[in-house]
Amino acid sequence: MLAVCVDVPGGPENLRVGTVPKPRPKDGEVLIKVHATALNRADTLQRRGLYPPPPGESDILGLEVAGTVAEVGPGVRGPWVPEDRVMALLCGGGYAEYVAVPEELLLPVPPGLTLCQAAAVPEAWLTAYQLLHLVAEVKAGEVVLVHAGASGVGTAAVQLARLAGAVPVVTAGSAQKVDAAAELGAAAGFLHSQGDFADGVLGYTGGHGADVILDCVGGTMWERNVRCLAVDGRWVLYGTLGGKAVQGDLLGHLLKKRGRLITSLLRSRSLQYKADLVKAFSERALPFFTDPHQPALKPVIDSVFDLQDIGEAHKHMEANRNKGKIVVIVTPQNQGGE
Repeated sequence: MLAVCVDVPGGPENLRVGTVPKPRPKDGEVLIKVHATALNRADTLQRRGLYPPPPGESDILGLEVAGTVAEVGPGVRGPWVPEDRVMALLCGGGYAEYVAVPEELLLPVPPGLTLCQAAAVPEAWLTAYQLLHLVAEVKAGEVVLVHAGASGVGTAAVQLARLAGAVPVVTAGSAQKVDAAAELGAAAGFLHSQGDFADGVLGYTGGHGADVILDCVGGTMWERNVRCLAVDGRWVLYGTLGGKAVQGDLLGHLLKKRGRLITSLLRSRSLQYKADLVKAFSERALPFFTDPHQPALKPVIDSVFDLQDIGEAHKHMEANRNKGKIVVIVTPQNQGGE
């Protein structure tokens, strides 16, 4: 099968499409014929050699796919049959024509979504759902500050926060991205490159601050995060795009707020944890994608690339130009499309 290979870690130019062995489904696995995958920041880190896959997992990039069931492996208990439209959360292997997935990580594609749209759901939406509900335990009425509010996880978190009855506010890198988040339900937005977003959050909340902060940036924002964190608030760190080092009295400032700093990653979690997450998301969020006319939840797609242009897709992400997800078509429509 065709797959994206990284022979030498480095820049986007090191990505190439080559031929690799087609996987066979093991016990409890389903083989998916991939129609589309989507980019995640973890892919760019892995390409550079900074984020290897967990032991025993595929070293092919790609943490989410949508496609059709090609083969059902031995021991599969679910109702999956060939040609079912599915999407899946992966530890790796998404940048390829086929991928074998434990059946616990499969989700049916809602009737209102194309396979291209569905490819933008698993990693971003399951991450956002996990951060809000399993980690932060968000409650109705709470203010949720979402950094990178126009990113894949950000656009999902804004919508899921609204669905939970919370009040999402965002930071973003441009006025256009703030506007995009506002269209999805963000109550307020602030440019992290201009002024102090902490002042904006405190002003919007009348001095209360954010009850929950979803932070993929890390080091460069810690002082502003703590300053606008509400008393007894939860600051959830799930990425360090702004650096890992912290200079200053972080613990003292956090202690004054009785704040909780919680760190979370999804890729390295156990299969059982991910299975429980997929089940919860399927029951409590997935039904809100089903109305094709006016869905309560919708994946946001910034752009679509062909597999042969995977290097350009990575460049687009690393230039921080995207609003929503960057999708990559693996199998053209006339070979198994929408």
